[in-house]
Amino acid sequence: MPNKESNDFTETQLTTKLVYDGKMLEVREDTVRLPDGKIARREYIRHSGAVVIIPLLDGNTVIMERQFRYPLGRHFLELPAGKIEPGEDPLATAQRELVEECGYRAGSWRHLATVHPCIGYSDERIEFYLARQLTAVERALDDGEFLEVVPMAVEEVLRQIKDGRITDVKVVVGLSWLKWLA
Repeated sequence: MPNKESNDFTETQLTTKLVYDGKMLEVREDTVRLPDGKIARREYIRHSGAVVIIPLLDGNTVIMERQFRYPLGRHFLELPAGKIEPGEDPLATAQRELVEECGYRAGSWRHLATVHPCIGYSDERIEFYLARQLTAVERALDDGEFLEVVPMAVEEVLRQIKDGRITDVKVVVGLSWLKWLA
């Protein structure tokens, strides 16, 4: 049993159980030993990770997407994003998603950050990329994917974040990175 003054709060997995195995995520339930020796249960989501692209048409215009999000029952303005497939390089995912969803290829790519959006209940990571020197190509939405491509002034996106009209965390983080680069 650790000393109460110790800074090591590591929990040790004792058992693990698959609760749900879906197309996009896996739900697990583990039994763990806490630093004080007691036993606790942990429920969490395993996710292969995702990419978010900040595609700049020019210095003042970012490509956004408008799509319906079922869990919240409404449309959202978002940055292009997509799930990293098993074994897929995250940059390759970003390049693929930009073409599929928006119909653009980028001549310049820059990795900006890795973010863990839900550390209390998920191992998901999101890789943020800045895409510049865009060239229009034919887009190829996935079957069952419906979205509108919406070029927007960066300042308008920032205004909508500030006044609460844009609430998607990917946009808030992505546009913060864009501001920090300026």
